[in-house]
This record gives sequence, structure tokens and C-alpha cells, in this order.
Amino acid sequence: YVVARQLFEKAADAGYPASYLNLGLLYYQGNGVPKDYAEARKWYEKAVAANDAAAMNALGYLYELGNGAPKDPVEARKWYEKAAASGVSAAMVNLGRFYRDGIGVTMDPGQARTWFQRAAAANDPSGMTALGFLYERGVGVPQDPVQEKKWYERAAALGDANAMNGLGWLYDQGNGVTRDYTEARKWYEKAAALDHFLAMTNLGNLYRDGHGVPQDYSQARAWFEKSAAGGRTYAMMRLGDFYLQGLGVTKDPVRARKWYDMAAAAGDPNAPKAISEMNSGKKK
Repeated sequence: YVVARQLFEKAADAGYPASYLNLGLLYYQGNGVPKDYAEARKWYEKAVAANDAAAMNALGYLYELGNGAPKDPVEARKWYEKAAASGVSAAMVNLGRFYRDGIGVTMDPGQARTWFQRAAAANDPSGMTALGFLYERGVGVPQDPVQEKKWYERAAALGDANAMNGLGWLYDQGNGVTRDYTEARKWYEKAAALDHFLAMTNLGNLYRDGHGVPQDYSQARAWFEKSAAGGRTYAMMRLGDFYLQGLGVTKDPVRARKWYDMAAAAGDPNAPKAISEMNSGKKK
């Protein structure tokens, strides 16, 4: 990344606009340079001034999250719209999210679906996955596991980890298909190999419950630990349970409490109750 930065800087100094976005991404991600959102924004804005549509989407993301810019969903939407108008499919997905979740706009599932469909038509796997999610949850459309499966399969074929996890969940729950824990595990493993932390949680559940695999608390714990390292609070709670109950480990209330505390600090809604029950002696 250091060499890449040097090359991009030389190109920027020579006035090549394509280098501006690349420099912004390096600063945003902290690759080869200290992470610096303000510096990323500076380079994104230079790229936008050169009519770089992908930079418009990147700038919108800064405003959405408040990284290096004031958190402003209306301003974010403005940049997403500009980028989408220039054919950036990632911006179409972002607009779909805004309308689906009511971020900076009135919630409008129909508009969300329209934007996701446009992204999917541009062969964007995230748009396909988002459509699958709408059909899974019945958001703006009737719940339809056939459509859900179709969109997840298309996105998974393009390498989308969210879609792989979605297919795993489809088979795990038997939604519109015959429940098949082996098939579920296959898809969870594919997603986990791409660092999908929810898929790791789902694998942990399969091993904990012995679904499609021999029950194996050690394997379950290993997957929960990987998921917890990625910030999944459900996994932190399950690790607390394992140490409190001695599932595949020596009972250790101190370590159990550590995991519950971590989950609480990360905002898990069930953690305060677990901690309270530990303190009162109800949870043993």
C-alpha cells in the first residue's frame, strides 16, 4: 500500500483525476497511511470536482456515517442520487437502503425495491441480495421464498457473502425449501470463509445444537469466538452462557461475566438482564 500511495500521489501531482479517488480510499481505509477521514474527504471532493461518479458515492457514505464530515443523511442522499444517475450501482443500493429503512427520507419500500432492481439489472450482487431480503421479510412485497432463493442464488454465484448466509438461513429454517442443515452448513461455511460474522454465529448454533453435524461445544465455541471478534453481540452472549453453564469448557463465572459485559457494552438488549440475573443468583 505504501508503494501504491506513492504512485497515486505522483499521478495526482501530475493532474490525473483517476488517482484522487484511490488516494481517498487509502486514507479512508488506513492502507499505507494512518486512517484519516478528513483527508479522504479532501481527495473524494477533488475526484467529484473531476466528475468521478464513484467518488460521489464515496462522499455520500462519509456524510451517511459522519466520517470526516457532519453526519447528514440528506446530503448523503444527494450524492448517492448523483452517483446513481451516472450509473454507479453501489449508489443505487445505498438509495434502496435509505428508502427501505427511512434514512433521510420517508420510508418507501416501493422505491427501495425500484433502486435494488436497478442495481440488480446492473449485475450488482448487493442489489440482488437486497431484493432477496425484501422477499424474505415481506418488505413492500409479499413474502416469497421462491423469489428470495432466486435472488440469493444469483448474488451468491457472484461471490456475495450476505447472499450465501441468506441461503444458509433459508435451508436452516426450511423457508420454502425442505429443511436441510447440511446444505445450510455448506452456505454458512462459504460465507464464513469470506469473513461473514453472522454466518460464523449461525455455524456456532449448528454445532451447539447438533443440527446437521454431531453436537460439538468446542466447535461451537470456536465459531462464536470468531463471530464475537467481529462484533456480533449474540455470539458474545452465547460465550457467556458456555462459561456460565460449563458447555465444553470448565465453568467460569468470571469469564461468563466478561462476555456478558462485552455484549452489554456493544449494545446487546439481552445482556443487562443476563448480568442482573447473575448478580441476583438467578442465572447459574
